Amino acid sequence: MEAYRDQYAKLFNGGKKVVVLAMSVDPDTALASWARDESFPVLFASDSGGDVGKKYGIYNDKYKLDTRVLFVIDSTGKVTYRAMPFQELAAKAYTELADAVAKTDGAQSAGSGSGSP
Repeated sequence: MEAYRDQYAKLFNGGKKVVVLAMSVDPDTALASWARDESFPVLFASDSGGDVGKKYGIYNDKYKLDTRVLFVIDSTGKVTYRAMPFQELAAKAYTELADAVAKTDGAQSAGSGSGSP
């Protein structure tokens, strides 16, 4: 998560037209405390029962947690990119993520009819 925080402006257009939502099975109170302590500019959601993870096929029954997966979802709800698993230690993973965000944003801008980014 620190890499997301440290590269937020570059990867996610400084939050313009992008919402970053991090989800884990940790309780909401723990996530809120951690996010505040580490100054994360992203939103956190608790999937304490693993229901969302099960729907997306990323819940690990053996360890009772959501696996490290990353989705880029456009404004219509369509998944435009998926990294299963997300390789958070690989520089290439962040290059691919930045490209996916840019392509998704570009497709939305092109499809909006406004002609502006």
